Amino acid sequence: METITGVHRNHFGDIISFVTSEGRIISYRKALAETENGFIQGVQSSEDSDGNLSLLPETDQSFDHYPNLF
Repeated sequence: METITGVHRNHFGDIISFVTSEGRIISYRKALAETENGFIQGVQSSEDSDGNLSLLPETDQSFDHYPNLF
């Protein structure tokens, strides 16, 4: 099972993609889908009051401590 090891951020600081433990770079949407299908561990999806899904690490409040990899 894969985990998230790094992130890619745009110039606004928003996460646009993730780096996995297998070295894959996947889009935010693909990471959401793979998390919901049980392919990525250590993260969970969360729905806000507007119905938008987002990813959160299971043990932390945010991805701020994850390295920004290119």
